[in-house]
Amino acid sequence: MTDHPTSSDDATPVQDAPKDTPAAAPGDARPIVRLRGAGKAYGNVRALHGVDLSVHPGQVTCVLGDNGAGKSTLIKIISGLHQHTEGEFLIDGEAVHLSTPREALDKGIATVYQDLATVPLMPVWRNFFLGSELTKGPWPVRRLDIAAMKQTADTELRAMGIVLDDLDQPIGTLSGGQRQSVAIARAVYFGARVLILDEPTAALGVKQSGVVLKYIAAARDRGLGVIFITHNPHHAYMVGDHFSVLRLGTMELSASRADVTLEELTNHMAGGAELAALKHELAQVRGVDVAGLPEEQDLQASGAASKGTS
Repeated sequence: MTDHPTSSDDATPVQDAPKDTPAAAPGDARPIVRLRGAGKAYGNVRALHGVDLSVHPGQVTCVLGDNGAGKSTLIKIISGLHQHTEGEFLIDGEAVHLSTPREALDKGIATVYQDLATVPLMPVWRNFFLGSELTKGPWPVRRLDIAAMKQTADTELRAMGIVLDDLDQPIGTLSGGQRQSVAIARAVYFGARVLILDEPTAALGVKQSGVVLKYIAAARDRGLGVIFITHNPHHAYMVGDHFSVLRLGTMELSASRADVTLEELTNHMAGGAELAALKHELAQVRGVDVAGLPEEQDLQASGAASKGTS
């Protein structure tokens, strides 16, 4: 994270100007963020256990799982809300125990939650700089530099391929996909190297989901490491480079795109192993078609092979 400047009019610069995130080669050998055997326990309740995850610059790492799988706990560890209680959490190869989200931000880890942390009635440009406003003029009569913020917001949004006709319109009037896109562009501008997106397409329709997926790909192309949390394997497979499936707090599948098909990913995500184990019993139930269910041993074999190559 870098601090941000005042404008040049009547101003004494007191902060450094933001710098673009350096584009890294996709698939850089050294991950920005890495978890090794990481876990989290709340008293006697183990919410996460033995999780291995690597986030490389220029790649989208998709984390999938049903409700209660441990996705939220994983986000909280990486974003600094909670500390892990087992295993290792490394940033740029250095073991860390983050105490606050501010520490994560200072290391370039930004999280965009479903509620987006925006003020619906404020203009788009004001939400873009919310909490980090640019000012001008001498102290103690400094004032907001509205022109500079509007110009910067427009430039940064356009750099991500987001063109808005009116930056003065309340952000609440934008579609869900557009608001997600603004939040992504804001994180990129303020120096994010790792971008965590918490179910960004969960409440969106097909078209708006496509808009968000487009900007996830744009963030990856700018060299960011993206963690895409989702329960939709189809959305994940459109943009993902690596896939991790959580089940009951443990990593059931970890595979690169080349090692897993959409059908296999969907089966793991949908609890295919449990359904396959019940295939014989389900076949006895009238109206239940089990022809499309995989065999249990096939899923177990593919999962083991994927873990071995991750």
